[in-house]
Amino acid sequence: MTPKTVIFIGPQGSGKGTQIDGLDKVLKEKDPTRRVLDIQTGRRFRAMAASGEGYTEKHIQDTLNTGVLQPLFLSTVLWGDAMRTHLDSQCHLLIDGFPRIIDEAKVLESALAFYQRNLIDIINLDTPEEVVRERMNSRARPDDTPDSIEERLKWYREQTLPVVEYYRQRPSTIVHDIDGTKDIASVHQDILKALSL
Repeated sequence: MTPKTVIFIGPQGSGKGTQIDGLDKVLKEKDPTRRVLDIQTGRRFRAMAASGEGYTEKHIQDTLNTGVLQPLFLSTVLWGDAMRTHLDSQCHLLIDGFPRIIDEAKVLESALAFYQRNLIDIINLDTPEEVVRERMNSRARPDDTPDSIEERLKWYREQTLPVVEYYRQRPSTIVHDIDGTKDIASVHQDILKALSL
């Protein structure tokens, strides 16, 4: 198996974290000699906030539950540092939570070129706003307030959806449009099929 680079894109509540965990497990079973690096910036921000060590961590802690998007420079620092310390040209790479905007996609482009990763799979979890709104309301996370949900959906619609179109134009990149309204197992199977796994 050749090393895979898979970027998950979808609105909050589309199931990216669940699906990336499922793919991680399958890759480890099918290709046990190759490492899988799973970079999820949302989880890394929450871990950073939980440490509460300095001003940055405390400030993230204060804003995390408001639904405010964390600044681009911090997102780039988090995933960039994860790549610097753990990535090589041979492991599988799974990405969730970035790129959020086209400018970040361009920064990521330079990183992927550095690590000799030219073939990119995009899993676009196509999930209507009414579905993710209902999911976020039911999961009872402190940052899922009605206002923050609407703000994140607006951000996704205006800033992140154009990233999907950016990747549709990129050479050696395949965008797989996956129906995110299905149950978890069905979405998982659709992703495995799309990735020929």
